[in-house]
Amino acid sequence: MDLADGGTHAPDLGPFFHGTRADLKPGDLLSPGYSSNYGGQRRANFVYLTATLDAATWGAELAVGEGPGRIYQVEPTGPIEDDPNLTDKKFPGNPTRSYRTRRPLRVVGEVLDWEGHPPQVIRAMLDHLAELERLGIEAINE
Repeated sequence: MDLADGGTHAPDLGPFFHGTRADLKPGDLLSPGYSSNYGGQRRANFVYLTATLDAATWGAELAVGEGPGRIYQVEPTGPIEDDPNLTDKKFPGNPTRSYRTRRPLRVVGEVLDWEGHPPQVIRAMLDHLAELERLGIEAINE
C-alpha cells in the first residue's frame, strides 16, 4: 500500500488511530460521505486519522452521539494528507500527526487501554468549540 501524498512522500508511517463513538469491529471500513462527528455535522468529504493517541482521545471524547468514546487502530486504504483543520494555523508542522483521506480507513482493532482527559479540560475544550460556533467559525474545513 502506498501512503504517499500525491506520490511524493509518505507523511507518516503510523500506527494510525481514529477516535469516535461508533461501535466497530476489525475489518469494518470508515468511509467519507457520512455526517461529520464535529461542527455542523455536514457531509464529510474526508475521514480523519492520527498517529497519536492524544489526538485520537480528543476525537473519541468530542464525537457526537451516544455511547462511550472509542479509539480504533486503523489503516488507510489510500493516500493521506495533513489535516488542514489543525495544521494550517493551529499547529504548523503537524506535531499532532493528524491526517485526512478521501479513501476508507480499515479498522485493525480497538485500543482499550487509553486514558481520557480530565473533565475540566474537556469542559474547557467544549466551551471553546461553543464559542467558535457562536462566532460562526466552522471547526472542520472540508
